[in-house]
Amino acid sequence: MLRAYLQYWRINFLTLLEYRANFVMWFFFTIIYHGVALAALYVTMRQFPSMNGWSFREVFFLYALWMCGHELHNTLFFTVVSVPDYVREGRFDRFLVRPLDALFQVLTVPQQIVPDGLVLAVATLVVATTATHVRVDWIFLIFVPLVVLGGALIDLGISLTVATISFWFVRVDTLRWVVMSLEQDFTRYPISIYTRGVRIVLTFVFPFAFMNYFPASYFLQKSDTGLHLSPAIGLLTPVIGAAWLAASYAFWLVGLRHYQGTGS
Repeated sequence: MLRAYLQYWRINFLTLLEYRANFVMWFFFTIIYHGVALAALYVTMRQFPSMNGWSFREVFFLYALWMCGHELHNTLFFTVVSVPDYVREGRFDRFLVRPLDALFQVLTVPQQIVPDGLVLAVATLVVATTATHVRVDWIFLIFVPLVVLGGALIDLGISLTVATISFWFVRVDTLRWVVMSLEQDFTRYPISIYTRGVRIVLTFVFPFAFMNYFPASYFLQKSDTGLHLSPAIGLLTPVIGAAWLAASYAFWLVGLRHYQGTGS
């Protein structure tokens, strides 16, 4: 599997070299997408200079931390979101008759993966860290990469859960849209500005708050006024991510045993 995975990335990078114009276009699109999101944050913070105690620079750091985890997920695991499409179109069956693990095959579906978002995310985090004067010590250097990895695993675990549900319901577009909206819209701001119900959902149901809010609160030395939890729980993000992945993979195996195809 490791040899197959390395060969997959080799083919992917050769494809990038062959279609360089596409890479450049995707890179500029990524810059525009995140640039518009940050511009919207800036405009909002111009109207509300302090958002429940968070300044624009701190919200910028919050966004950058989420961006790193999300873009790492998009670089390594994004093909999981295509499972419902494979199921609906009857193309998922081919993964079941091959000798390698079905999920591994899903993650290595041939396509042009452009890691531009991850590169941009790391650069954004460096700028945000400098702008907020976060103390860069050994704890920061060790735990920030772990938090980013944990955030990517949270993304993967939730995406895999939604994908598995398609084994029974086939079309899960609405659920996928709701989860995507929860992540991309609600994680841009500190969860303390939302109602208690939303805070609970973002912490205990779909733990997107562990991708950025709790780790950012810890590194920025801010107290959590949302659920009054210790910001230090932000360091548990890699544990939360691993737990979500383990649970979602177990659910995936159950789904595989009950998968009957769509008759296409």
